[in-house]
Amino acid sequence: MLIYNVTVTIDREIESQWVKWMKETHIPDVMVTGMFLSYRMSRLLSHDHTDSEIYTIQYLTKDILHLQKYLDEFASTLQAEHKKLFEGKYAVFRTVMEVIDQNEK
Repeated sequence: MLIYNVTVTIDREIESQWVKWMKETHIPDVMVTGMFLSYRMSRLLSHDHTDSEIYTIQYLTKDILHLQKYLDEFASTLQAEHKKLFEGKYAVFRTVMEVIDQNEK
């Protein structure tokens, strides 16, 4: 399994609007693609920024084929919508991690 990790630094002035949009629109749009099994959205608690917050959204996918299909067929459209709404108010980077072991209840 793989984790597609999206880390976003968002300006505090639009943080609540962005969180609402992520939870109600963007993440559901990503999940409806069928390429991910689950997701987790988290907020970083300790950082040195006073004018922004840092969030991660981690999407769990079965394998590289599902991730690649998401990137090829869906990602650019979904990322463009994010950019259109919040351009200049965020920074983002994406990473892919392989799950080696896990224990969830």
